[in-house]
Amino acid sequence: MSEARPEDTSTLDAMRSEDAAIAHRHSRTEDALALCSGTLLISVGVAFFTGAGLLTGGTAGIAFLAHYLTGIGFGPAFFVLNLPFYWLALRKLGVAFTVKTFIAVALLSTLTNLQSHFLVFASLAPLYAAIAGGLITGTGFLILFRHKCSLGGFGVLALWLQDRYGWRAGKVQMSIDCTIVLLALFAIEPMRVVYSVVGAVALNIVIAINHRPGRYLGI
Repeated sequence: MSEARPEDTSTLDAMRSEDAAIAHRHSRTEDALALCSGTLLISVGVAFFTGAGLLTGGTAGIAFLAHYLTGIGFGPAFFVLNLPFYWLALRKLGVAFTVKTFIAVALLSTLTNLQSHFLVFASLAPLYAAIAGGLITGTGFLILFRHKCSLGGFGVLALWLQDRYGWRAGKVQMSIDCTIVLLALFAIEPMRVVYSVVGAVALNIVIAINHRPGRYLGI
């Protein structure tokens, strides 16, 4: 296979620069609507997971395991675990990204607290909950990612690695989430872990397929 010639590389770079130039920046109204709709979808996905007794990945999953295994409070553990990621977001992804992330976290916390008043499952099969909840949650994350926002934690790291090294955010997040959920084998029954892994895979497939460098020009 022949190597790309310097002029080919220059042409490709020029095309990318032209694409970036014609990309339309999201307005503040569009960002606000995206944060609301993205966090709402994620809260529904979380309801599927919790309704079926499944686990989540990310720093929330680590905080849950720390609380379950050591007795450390979930709130303090979650706060401490997220600190380095907010620092990373501020230093590498900018003030706007960090502010939107804080807002998204607050919105999700409010929505999940109110969720029981609007959504109750009388019966929910674990496999269906894992797949449907994963796809819904992944779609919510996709909306946030495309508006330069996340829910903190490893999502920040995944986005930075994609921007910096071109690593697919969905694959990075999937690897992290599956590893965290598998650690739960030390704390809960294996079948719940298996279903939780299915949910993590479904969630991150949405991101891996739809959030790839060069496929979306929104800024």
